Amino acid sequence: MQAVILMGIQACGKSTFYHHKFGLTHVRINLDMLKTRHRELRLFETCLEIQQPFVIDNTNPNKADRQRYIELAKQHKFQIVGYYFESRIRDAIERDRLRPVTQQIPEKGIAGTAKRLELPNYLEGFDELYYVKLLPEMKFAVEKWSDEI
Repeated sequence: MQAVILMGIQACGKSTFYHHKFGLTHVRINLDMLKTRHRELRLFETCLEIQQPFVIDNTNPNKADRQRYIELAKQHKFQIVGYYFESRIRDAIERDRLRPVTQQIPEKGIAGTAKRLELPNYLEGFDELYYVKLLPEMKFAVEKWSDEI
């Protein structure tokens, strides 16, 4: 079974990527949608229990944020795959302005996440890592992870 962790600032394409690549095969676990950590944890635990592939579609900016998922998923014999999204603040703010007003994120929020952003590495427990760039027309370039990124 596969546990996928998306990483990057808001409005960098994570949710769109989920729908394109995993929408028909993996459950989406997203704090914005579930509203509370308790609900998020319950859905996460259920996926682990029934061996359901899932995607953690949150910003997951640093190692500590990612560890809450990696440790338990490893214990349940899931393969851990990470996708780190190119995170340019100006581009994210421009894309965010295209969202409905009720879904927009304050610029301070995007910048704050960017400040906490840490590059992932295999030592965290990832079995596979990828770097994702959002291209025009909502297409994606996905490359195998390199520590030189």
